[in-house]
Amino acid sequence: MEPSDNSLPPSPAPSAPTPPPLTTPPPLVSAPPPQFYPTTKTPPRRSRAWVWVLLLVVLGGMGLWLMGAISFHGSHSTKARLDGKFYEEHSLTDKDTDNKIVAIDINGIITSHDLDGSGDLVQRVKDELELSEKDAHVKAVILRVDSPGGEVLASDEIYRAIHEFQDKTGKPVIAQMGSLAASGGYYVSAPCRWIVANELTLTGSIGVIMSGMNFRGLMDKVGIQPQVYKSGKFKDMMSSTRRPEDVPAGEREMVQALIDETYATFKGVVRKGREASRAANKKAGMDKESAELAGDWESYADGRIFSGKEAKRLGFVDELGNFDVAVKRAKKLAGVTEANIVKYQPPFAFGNIFRLLGKTDAHAVKVDLGFDFPRLQAGRMYFLSFNVVQ
Repeated sequence: MEPSDNSLPPSPAPSAPTPPPLTTPPPLVSAPPPQFYPTTKTPPRRSRAWVWVLLLVVLGGMGLWLMGAISFHGSHSTKARLDGKFYEEHSLTDKDTDNKIVAIDINGIITSHDLDGSGDLVQRVKDELELSEKDAHVKAVILRVDSPGGEVLASDEIYRAIHEFQDKTGKPVIAQMGSLAASGGYYVSAPCRWIVANELTLTGSIGVIMSGMNFRGLMDKVGIQPQVYKSGKFKDMMSSTRRPEDVPAGEREMVQALIDETYATFKGVVRKGREASRAANKKAGMDKESAELAGDWESYADGRIFSGKEAKRLGFVDELGNFDVAVKRAKKLAGVTEANIVKYQPPFAFGNIFRLLGKTDAHAVKVDLGFDFPRLQAGRMYFLSFNVVQ
C-alpha cells in the first residue's frame, strides 16, 4: 500500500540543550576586621547672644544721639568747663541777645546715688548753678521740678545750693513745677524767688518718713534664731530681727523725736523761703503779684497733697502757669526784655551705655506706681510722697 500524498515527513529528533559555560569564581577575600574609633561629642554651638546685645547697644546709642540731635536741632552748643569737667551749653532759642536764662531739671527721685546712669543729681545741680554763677550773661535760672521727693540730705543740699546761689549772685531762681513736685520736690522749690505751678500740679506732702520691716515672726516659723552682740541697748535700733516686745523702753520716743526734728526743719525751710521771696518781691514792687503764706498753712503741712490751684490759695505757690509763664517771670525778675534759654548737659558718650548695661543698683526698686523710688532703708529718712499715683 502506497503512502498518501497528504502525509507529512517525520520531525527531526530534538537536540540536547547546551550547558552554560563554566566560569571561575572570584577568589574569596576576607572582610576587614571592624575598626573601633573613640566616640567624640559634637562641640556645642557657641551662643551669639552677645552679638545681638552689642548690636542693640550700638543702635540704642545711635538712637539716643539722634534724639539729642533732633531735640537740639537749630540750636548751637558750646563747651563749658568746670574744674576739669566738661559740659555742653545748648541754646534752645535763637534770640538776638547775649542774655541767657538757664533751665535746670530735677526729675525723678532726689538722691545723690546714680540710679539710672545719669550721674549724681545733687552734684549736677551744683555744677550747673556754678556755671550759671560764672557766666555774666546768665541773668536767671529756671528750676524745672517733676519729682515725688527723695532723700532728706540730698534735698537739703540742693536747697542750700539754691539759697547760696541767689544770695551770692543776686540772680533769681524760678521754680517751675511739672506734674508732680511733692515732699522733697517742694523742699527744693521753697528757697526759689518765685514758684510757678500748673493748676493740676500735685504738690505739698510736707513731712518726713522713716520705715523698717520686722521679720522676726517669719524667722520663728522657719526656725531661725538671730545672734546679736552689742555695746548698748540702743545699738540695734530699728532692727528687723527683734520681737516687738523686746524693743527697749524709750526707743520709739527717740526715733519719733528725730522725725519731729527733721519735720520742724522742713517747715522752717518753707517758712523762711516763702518769707524771703515775699520780702524780695515786695522790694521789687511785685508784692501784689506774689503770694503770701496763709495764716494756718502749718495745718496743711501734715503730709497731705494738694493741687497747684490749692497751693496758690495757701501761699505755697506764687503763680499758675507753665514753662512759658516761668520764662516771662524770669525775664521780669531779672530786668531784661529778651533772653535765650540754655541748658547744660554732659556730652554724650557710648561708655555710659556700656556702664549702665551691667549696672545693678541696690538702692532702687521698680514698683508700679507711675514713678520709680528707692527702697526705703532702715535708719534713713526721706522727704518722699507715697500717696501720689500718676
